[in-house]
Amino acid sequence: QVQLVESGGGLVQAGGSLRLSCAASGRTDNLYYMGWFRQAPGKEREFLARVTSGGMTYYGDSVNGRFTISRDNVKNVVYLQMNSLKPEDTAVYYCAVRKALASSWEYWGQGTQVTVSS
Repeated sequence: QVQLVESGGGLVQAGGSLRLSCAASGRTDNLYYMGWFRQAPGKEREFLARVTSGGMTYYGDSVNGRFTISRDNVKNVVYLQMNSLKPEDTAVYYCAVRKALASSWEYWGQGTQVTVSS
């Protein structure tokens, strides 16, 4: 089992920045993908970004260059730097991990609320 704990959410004004962190613990071997998702009220969960253990990144369409994902393989932490935040970025943000042989995201954090005021 892998446990994920997100932190760094909160209330920010439009145009501001936040940095989310997600720490993995437990059986952290072979955490190939670490990623971020979000879910706004009444909407489906949305993929934001993922990063491989080798540092390769991939972003969802909604990010538009405003978010940057990174990870620390020693600490087993994944980060999401969010800049130029907009009210429509308001959501619960979740991190997830996927091991090397898995076909889907296996473990999820409990989520952290991000609220962007106009």
